[in-house]
Amino acid sequence: MSFLKEFKEFAVRGNLTETAIAFVMGAAFGKVVSAFVEGMVMPLVSVCAGGVNFADKKWVLKEAVPEIKNAAATIPAAAEVSIKYGVFITDVIDFLVVALVVFLVIKAMNQLKRKEEVAIPVLPEISSTDLLLTEIRDALKK
Repeated sequence: MSFLKEFKEFAVRGNLTETAIAFVMGAAFGKVVSAFVEGMVMPLVSVCAGGVNFADKKWVLKEAVPEIKNAAATIPAAAEVSIKYGVFITDVIDFLVVALVVFLVIKAMNQLKRKEEVAIPVLPEISSTDLLLTEIRDALKK
C-alpha cells in the first residue's frame, strides 16, 4: 500500500479530523479561560487581597540600567532581570479553571456511559439443553 493511500485512509477514518478539531477547540477554550481569569477572576482576587495588582507583582533581581553616553565611552543599556510571580499566579489560576472544566466534562461523559450500560441489560440466551434440564428438574420436584 502506498504512503498516500495509507495516509488517506487514516485521515478519512476520522482520527486526524477529530484530533484537529480538538486542538482548535482547546486553543480557543484556552483563550476564553485566559480572558475570564484576567478580566473577571483576578480583579476579584485583587479586591480580596487588598487591592493588589498581580500583573505588576515581581521580584527584581537586577535593576535596569539605562544607556550612558559620555566623552570617554558608551555603556550599553541592560534590561531588568526579575521573577514575575504575579503572572505565574494568574497562569496557575488559568490551569485550575481548565482542569476543573475538563474534570466536569469527563465526569458528565462517564455518567452518560453508565446510564447507557444500565439501560440496556443483556440477558444471556438459554440454550435448549439448559431449558430441557430445567424442565426435568421442575418435573422431578413435583
